[in-house]
Amino acid sequence: MNETRFDKAYFDAGISRVGTNCEKWDGMREEHGDPDMIPMWVADMDFPSPPAIREALAGVLDWGTWGYTQSGAEDAKALCVYWERRHGVAIDPENVCMSPCVVTGLRLAVRALTKPGDGVLINPPVYGPFFASIRANGRKIVESPLVQGEDGVWRMHAAEMEEKLASGEAKAVMLCSPHNPCGRAWTREELSAVAAMCEKHDVPLIVDEIHADFVYAPGEHHSILTIEGAVERSVMLCAASKTFNVAGLQQSAIVCKNARMLEAIKREMDAAGVKSGNAFALAATRAAYTGCDAWLDGLKAYLMDNRDFAAAYLAEHMPKVRVTPLGATYLMWLDCRALGLEQKTLMERLLAAHVKVNDGLFFGEQGRGFVRLNIGCPRAARRRAGAHEGRIGLTCRAKGPLRQADFDAGERAAAGGGEVG
Repeated sequence: MNETRFDKAYFDAGISRVGTNCEKWDGMREEHGDPDMIPMWVADMDFPSPPAIREALAGVLDWGTWGYTQSGAEDAKALCVYWERRHGVAIDPENVCMSPCVVTGLRLAVRALTKPGDGVLINPPVYGPFFASIRANGRKIVESPLVQGEDGVWRMHAAEMEEKLASGEAKAVMLCSPHNPCGRAWTREELSAVAAMCEKHDVPLIVDEIHADFVYAPGEHHSILTIEGAVERSVMLCAASKTFNVAGLQQSAIVCKNARMLEAIKREMDAAGVKSGNAFALAATRAAYTGCDAWLDGLKAYLMDNRDFAAAYLAEHMPKVRVTPLGATYLMWLDCRALGLEQKTLMERLLAAHVKVNDGLFFGEQGRGFVRLNIGCPRAARRRAGAHEGRIGLTCRAKGPLRQADFDAGERAAAGGGEVG
């Protein structure tokens, strides 16, 4: 049997997800009623998951019965070996607690490590569930917004973060690393600065590292578990779901080297009845961590080309849209403020062009004028929705490539009293 080559042709082929109750495709069509719409929003990809995962799932299917399943030592060991191999992080299996998803982990950590009414510091624009994880559990959101430099790169405002911790306004820090949606792979120096202030003010650090596998050269991922001063006060959340496109199986991990903190999180899990032992999810995750490196290496190369393709396309056809430098994730953060459109109009204009992206306001008020674009999809032309043919990129099948004129013409119509659309 010929070994599969995870090259450009493999990822160009993609996979059809229509009719699988896929939120990205089927949910979008149900919401908007537009069979021509191209989904470039929710963060999962339109590529087949690795063959090793499919084989593992087939093996579980062959059991013929699927009773209560426990996560065992082999599950934690697979994660530990993977993180050391791919990211140089030494983790003991005793430091690992399985959970359904990273967002569950965020909420559990907030409940376990803070008290009702406490402030939790975040750096917007940031992944929407950060806000909800704090607010829904009776804690206060304390914002220290990222600051965008002239080079387009977003950075933390360390002095402001320090002030909010020193004043007692914030009793914990929640960090997205790599950052979603700003595409930052934080440097070791940046993370060390955060760790130092958390140590100084004796507050826990909750870090979502679900995008760790998508840091592009020459950058590298620095786990919080490798940062001096952070290890004994940090909770690191990770999963194979984003990397290997298995989010629907619901499996993640909470990693914490502080036994007291980890035990507090486990108590919250017990109190809420949170369990993690899905037979299919555990098998898929073990396979992801032990047999899919070649697939991941090919995927990263393809995504880097996608990033460059999308940036070049936007520069040529939509020069008013500023692309945030993408050092990590497969999610491009686009600054559309120069288009001069209200956020609602911007989103309406994109939907009218048959393109669905994430509204920047999902990531906080700092996302006003921005959208997030998912580039985890095939570039090659492929036939969809009957006879129509679409291109991956900012395109729409019914009207051709989306261009600056699509926005400027609408703006002129609005200025003259015509309908916006």
